[in-house]
Amino acid sequence: MRVLLHGCNGRMGQVLSRLISGMDDAKVVCGVDSNIDKIINSYPVYPSLSEVKEEVDVLIDFSNHSCLDSILKFGLDRKVPLIICTTGFSPEEKQKMVESSKHIPILNSANMSLGVNLIISLVKQAAAVLYKDFDIEIVEKHHNQKLDSPSGTALSIADAINSSLDNKFEYKYGRYGKTEKRTKNEIGIHAVRGGAIVGEHDVIFAGGGEIVEISHSALSRDVFGYGAIRAAQFIIGKAPGFYSMKDVIEE
Repeated sequence: MRVLLHGCNGRMGQVLSRLISGMDDAKVVCGVDSNIDKIINSYPVYPSLSEVKEEVDVLIDFSNHSCLDSILKFGLDRKVPLIICTTGFSPEEKQKMVESSKHIPILNSANMSLGVNLIISLVKQAAAVLYKDFDIEIVEKHHNQKLDSPSGTALSIADAINSSLDNKFEYKYGRYGKTEKRTKNEIGIHAVRGGAIVGEHDVIFAGGGEIVEISHSALSRDVFGYGAIRAAQFIIGKAPGFYSMKDVIEE
């Protein structure tokens, strides 16, 4: 498996570089990063995708949502499958991915952890049983360098819950300045930023006499790297389409 790492000099890019270097059946053949001199890598690094010369089997992106257009153009022009792990996309940007996936396979996930994608399935089951008598709150915690808030994973969890409840609920992002009681048809979403927290997500179902919590804690960024590698292995050879980590888990 010949991999192009987009955002190779970022935190996750370097995690993937390390993990793939220890594999026998995969190799990073090149990388792209806006800061090409930040780190000396064992593979060539280009400042833009338009300069990539190598033949690649898959592109893995851990960069910034503002790079989406160039990533989609590269994938479409070169017929390369895309694993897009970046968060913070607007609805319009997500629609661009969906349109492009009619021509090439694209996998997009706000969180590449297999464990997180499992709890997304679990919270849907819990919500369907508990929603009438329990209030639903989501608390996510990340390091102080994370740009988007709330996290893409928290929004994915909320969307999964809401989809299982006919999308009847609305999202409340924190409650600063609120002077009214909580309504039944809301899902509270709260963000904590501090220190070097890799990523924690707690889904709280609070009832009158009991509390049910479903939680996930990432202890290392390696979990996201392993998930991205597994997704890349999954998508090579797939038909055009818009895939998620749910497809990877269920295969």
